[in-house]
Amino acid sequence: MSTPHEQLDAWIDAHFDEEVRYLQALVQVPTDTPPGNNAPHAERTAELLAAMGLAAEKHAVPAAEVQAYGLQSITNLIVRRRYAEGGPVIALNAHGDVVPPGEGWSHGPYSGEVVDGKLYGRASAVSKSDFASYTFALRALESLGLPLKGGVELHFTYDEEFGGELGPGRLLAAKLTKPDLLLAAGFSYQVVTAHNGCLQMEVTVHGKMAHAAIPHTGVDALQAAVAILNALYAQNQLYKQVTSAVEGITHPYLNVGRIEGGTNTNVVPGKVVFKLDRRMIPEEDPVAVEASIRQVIADAVAACPGVTVDIKRLLLARALKPLAGNKALVQALQKHGEAVFGEPIPTSGTPLYTDVRLYGEQGIPAAIYGAGPRTVLESNAKRADEHVVLSDLRGATKVVARTLFDLLSAAA
Repeated sequence: MSTPHEQLDAWIDAHFDEEVRYLQALVQVPTDTPPGNNAPHAERTAELLAAMGLAAEKHAVPAAEVQAYGLQSITNLIVRRRYAEGGPVIALNAHGDVVPPGEGWSHGPYSGEVVDGKLYGRASAVSKSDFASYTFALRALESLGLPLKGGVELHFTYDEEFGGELGPGRLLAAKLTKPDLLLAAGFSYQVVTAHNGCLQMEVTVHGKMAHAAIPHTGVDALQAAVAILNALYAQNQLYKQVTSAVEGITHPYLNVGRIEGGTNTNVVPGKVVFKLDRRMIPEEDPVAVEASIRQVIADAVAACPGVTVDIKRLLLARALKPLAGNKALVQALQKHGEAVFGEPIPTSGTPLYTDVRLYGEQGIPAAIYGAGPRTVLESNAKRADEHVVLSDLRGATKVVARTLFDLLSAAA
């Protein structure tokens, strides 16, 4: 007689074509963020879930809040499944929003096309693939018809690219959910238990415009911005001396990702705006990091007469630190990951930041695991021809289903 784990695997194999079609349908509804008109995708997802017998609560974020955030529409989804008392409630979170596709695709970014065992499309790997893996893991679990205790929640949210505050952040703040454990979208060959934090800031440098023929009558904001940028980039060399004890995370770093200013080539620029991204290792204090950045900028500006600077914080995403309560979840993922994929599945940190930190800040032990390759680079996430390897999707679905069974089985 087959074991429950074998029965789960067999159900997933038998329904895998259906799982692929589900993922294709999700990829075919764009969720480019910006502009962030993501409510239609939530509606489509809820419709697909309902066809599978899974009722999704729709939690629409008020339009004024979404627009003030810089997006157009957000509806978050929760599917709740409750079993007998006495077990943990495990939430599975994946985000549907994604950066715009950009150029250079050889397969349509919303096609969901399958070629050589890979499914292509924006968000196919990060992280609509885990809408699929989590949904079908839950269905496989319930297909057993065995006694379970605790519960499962699917959290499908839509603002990870903007920091998660109107996604998981809102669900948690409104007390719409308080699970005992959290599993969030990740990749199939590692279990992530910690990640970097991120501080993003907008810096506006004010000078005074003047005709290029009489530059002494103006104050060059670009020249001042260069001084500030040189000071900030010098910090990157110092950050290399600060190392993290978390495997997979090295040191802090800073990036300036956008800069604009000036009005014409024959005008001394009166204003320059740039946006910076400062990644923080788990050991750093975000308050101290922000104060340090502000001081570096102030010191650089002090040497630029007539220049003023405005600094606006755009995002403060705290690091995820491992919580002791995630041990059973992590061990089950590693055990079944090795059984399904045939190799040890290590735990590590990641230099990315994710929505998972929002659960961690509420004291909810978490791990990151799902469908995908060994690295972000391999998946082409945020680049042309993003894809998920279907064998990884199949395997991750089995690992998650087995893990849920181990943690929720009434016989455990």
